Amino acid sequence: MLDERGRASVAHKETTHRWPRSAPMRLSPRRSALLPLVLAAPLTLRAQPSPAADPVPRFATAITRLDGSRLTTDSAEALVRALAAEHRIAGLQVAVVDGRRTAWSYAHGVRARGDGAGSAPVGPDLPMQRTTTTWAASITKAVVATYVMQLVEQGRFSLDEPVARQLPAPLESYPAYREKATLLVRDTLWPRVTPRMLLSHTSGLANFATLEPDGKMRLHDTPGTRYRYSGEGINLVGFLVEQRLGAPLDSLVRTALFEPLGMTRTSLVWRPEFRDDVADRFGADGRFLSTTRRGPARAAGSMTSSAEDLATFAIALMDGRLLRRATRDAMFAPQVRVTASTQFGPGSLVDGTSDETARVGLAYGIGWGLLTTMRHGPAFFKEGHGDGAQTYLLCFTRQRRCLVLLSNSDNAEWAFRPLVNALLGTDDVPWTWEGYTPAQLRAAQQAP
Repeated sequence: MLDERGRASVAHKETTHRWPRSAPMRLSPRRSALLPLVLAAPLTLRAQPSPAADPVPRFATAITRLDGSRLTTDSAEALVRALAAEHRIAGLQVAVVDGRRTAWSYAHGVRARGDGAGSAPVGPDLPMQRTTTTWAASITKAVVATYVMQLVEQGRFSLDEPVARQLPAPLESYPAYREKATLLVRDTLWPRVTPRMLLSHTSGLANFATLEPDGKMRLHDTPGTRYRYSGEGINLVGFLVEQRLGAPLDSLVRTALFEPLGMTRTSLVWRPEFRDDVADRFGADGRFLSTTRRGPARAAGSMTSSAEDLATFAIALMDGRLLRRATRDAMFAPQVRVTASTQFGPGSLVDGTSDETARVGLAYGIGWGLLTTMRHGPAFFKEGHGDGAQTYLLCFTRQRRCLVLLSNSDNAEWAFRPLVNALLGTDDVPWTWEGYTPAQLRAAQQAP
């Protein structure tokens, strides 16, 4: 099952940091001797209680937005309810980060319906809760990329040594790649492909091999030359990490990130403790699509989480508890400027800077989308889209303010723009490139 639009079925010193408008692309290994990252000792994360572990919210009564204005949480809740009703959104979790805390979190709608079609027994609908684990879809990519940067910092992984040289055996010798990598490994450009390219979506691979006419991986661009979104590439990085470290990706990321941060509602694979509080997923017409039991671990999109857990993650990332400053800056350094008018579809294949992408300084770092010329300062983001799951994470680094949106509905993206506008106080986001305009959302829902 595919996520994203490649679906087949579907304030301290750190707060003043600004990315320069002319940040280097860092596409060439010769130019990317990244810093002395490999000399750094591993960080020790300080375990913190999960926000979801406390059933009594201790939140502010008003949300402070990027421009300093304030919105009462009562008004915010009313807006969420109104948007959910207007767009028939099954369930929605919203979390707002302000500095080193989750300023507000809210859950609305249903996680499962008591009609016998999904995971709930026949009876009352089960409400979406702040603790409900929900498919985060492609936000997984950015979380896994952050873990990879930990490995780089520890000297355990190279971004710039080609994948073919880092693998213990040829790619086509592994069962998972025996068939679909046969063309790729014969390409004379394959030896150039590095994890940096895969994580910044500049490898030349398509989104997924299943979208190719013959189901085989192939390079569509010279590696390192242009942005082309590829979940296949992110999955390959996850596979490489497993081969290099000799352990499953889900246990590696859980030990490095989720457990130290107290993210008890987050995992790359299904866990039995999720059984009583997990979100089923629903289509645009409201019908049940699937229960949420993700597995095996896929770096491109298998993670389930809660909005509060992801807020905890974002706080730790901005607070320097996941990566050292230099490592984090390297992760958020533009690897490629994005000039296509849309991220997916025909517009993604034509280079030529649009007014929108130029205005926000759209670029891609290591696993994260970057907005580098915003009036409120730089921001990093990641969207997620799968069948019955639409998600969004957006953080402004100067103000240390974030918005996390997780849903179990194919209608949730209709609410993203008004929620960003109201809760963060900005419309300075590349909505067309991300595919969030009403015309694009209608077209996506009408597509076979």
